[in-house]
Amino acid sequence: MTMRKFLLILSLAALAGCNTVDGIGQDISGGANRVAGWLG
Repeated sequence: MTMRKFLLILSLAALAGCNTVDGIGQDISGGANRVAGWLG
């Protein structure tokens, strides 16, 4: 039972990490697109 909980927590942490990296990438590209729009 303990190993099962550990694996569940580990998989949730991995999924949360992927979402965080994806969110940061979208924020950076969104900011770059906004600046590009200002420049023409």
